[in-house]
Amino acid sequence: MKKLAPLLVFVYNRGELTKQMLCAVNENDMAQYTDLYVFSDGPKKESDIENVAAVRTIIHDFSQDNKFRTIHVLEAEKNKGLANSIISGVTQIINKYGNVIVLEDDLIVAKNFLKFMNDCLDFYKDNNKIWSIGGTTFKLKSLDNYSKDIYACYRGTSWGWATWSDRWGKVDWEVSDYDAFMNDRSRKARFRRGGYEMVSALQKQMEGKTDSWAIRWCYQQSKENMFTILPKKNLVMNIGMNGSGTHSGNHDYFHTKLDNEKFMYMLEDVEISEKIMREFRKYFLPLWPEYDLAKCYVNKVIDKFKKIRSENLSEKDETV
Repeated sequence: MKKLAPLLVFVYNRGELTKQMLCAVNENDMAQYTDLYVFSDGPKKESDIENVAAVRTIIHDFSQDNKFRTIHVLEAEKNKGLANSIISGVTQIINKYGNVIVLEDDLIVAKNFLKFMNDCLDFYKDNNKIWSIGGTTFKLKSLDNYSKDIYACYRGTSWGWATWSDRWGKVDWEVSDYDAFMNDRSRKARFRRGGYEMVSALQKQMEGKTDSWAIRWCYQQSKENMFTILPKKNLVMNIGMNGSGTHSGNHDYFHTKLDNEKFMYMLEDVEISEKIMREFRKYFLPLWPEYDLAKCYVNKVIDKFKKIRSENLSEKDETV
């Protein structure tokens, strides 16, 4: 059997979620052929020490009884933070294997998640239009009558994803051209093709208000003008949208039923469907920090326009 991509999972202090994630991925058909790497971040503050230790106990118990080909546990003494943990962990392993599949502690996967990701890594490896593979999809009506099993997207996903070393190696994690980007309207417009909140999210990263590896990953994808492949059926479900995670928030809105019926698929070259992407961008509007303010502003403009138009009509009536 061909060598499969390693699976990397990143955990911190959420024991119950970690246990559910490990149990789900352990049920994957290809687990027995997969090398598993578990990255456990160190406690950020004293109150985290007990929970981090509890998570590590769960990991060590799992390492004694699981279906994976090999398992490697890497425990950080000091807290790196999620962004640095993922950047350093992925870099370490992807340089060894050439590709990786990545999960975080709050993700439940379907039984053929590993198969789908490995098949896509093989199929799209030499396609210079494909940046990454994602396992998550969302409740988009435009997918109901979509004839293909996969679709292309302008942005990547952090909810179960995979990529190759040559793509990962392109990323400028410092975003050294940020000032030039912010003064280039066309580049900002291109970045927003993946979501109206993208530029705002990058601004918050560069201003030190957030610490996100994912927005920098997506920014580089936009620079390279490449796509992410996503499945029509959902293979990953986030069970941590309860405010307990680094960037999780509390959004039941984003819960999409997991397709555990061993989704059958045909991989093929696909182009962007602008119909899907228009709905995709609207779907993610609640993530846009300025969304409510923008709605208020637009509504005020509309109301003002209606008022002016009404006054003009009244003036015309008076002159008749």
